[in-house]
Amino acid sequence: MSVKPLRSVLYVPGDKPRAIEKARTLHADAVILDLEDAVAPEHKEAARENVRAALAWRWPGPLFVRVNGLGTPWEHDDREMALLGGVDGIVLPKAEDPAVLAGLHLRVPLWPMIETPLGVLRAPEIAAVPGVAGMIVGANDLTRALRTRPAPGRLPLLHALSAVVLAARAHGKIPLDAVYNDVRDPEGFSHECEQGRTLGFAGKTVIHPDQIGIANTTFGVTDQEAEEARTLLSVWEQARAEGQSIATHRGALIEQMHADEAQEMLDLWKATKTNPS
Repeated sequence: MSVKPLRSVLYVPGDKPRAIEKARTLHADAVILDLEDAVAPEHKEAARENVRAALAWRWPGPLFVRVNGLGTPWEHDDREMALLGGVDGIVLPKAEDPAVLAGLHLRVPLWPMIETPLGVLRAPEIAAVPGVAGMIVGANDLTRALRTRPAPGRLPLLHALSAVVLAARAHGKIPLDAVYNDVRDPEGFSHECEQGRTLGFAGKTVIHPDQIGIANTTFGVTDQEAEEARTLLSVWEQARAEGQSIATHRGALIEQMHADEAQEMLDLWKATKTNPS
């Protein structure tokens, strides 16, 4: 089984050519070159040219482009540039209408951002659109739209976060958690990564190089966890060879779903050895 980990996905502003070049040397599992919120209107054209040039470079992992949203003056030029440049995926902000997404026919994986109340309510239909590879939570815009107040543990957003995970997992798509804004707070970022993994996210979008290692570690598999997965699989394979449909491992009953989970962990561990934290 081939696993492409997306533990950390780094946003890089399209109008910052030096940051784009540096991103190639970092250990993020994927990079999003951003033409939307990170770029002021007067810099949109220059940012698009920077991204066009960067798409011709060799990148160590998947390279996505966050285009400007539907209905903006830049949307068509952004998408055309990304598609002609051979991008690995297009990130579409403020996705709300599954019919519109289905009609884009992009021919590359689409990553809708769920960052409005309507986007959350329609997350299951959006996840079901052919060509959608996964969904990314945009918590900053969602927080503003919901008129929530700051609270520990992202309490006002928990329903929305779980709704995105539920929709993505139901359709076999990849859910990515939102960014953490305070780049000076590694402890808070680590706690939010732990929460995201507990909720079921596959990885986290990040905005600073210092956040990459924490996300890779939190959403990855340790050597100890990989060894435990190997042991469980060995016990399971022995039980199956003996014609048993369940087995006992460390005092607990295990069945096929536990073996599948252990295999997924082992596959992820193997994949991340080529892209360490």
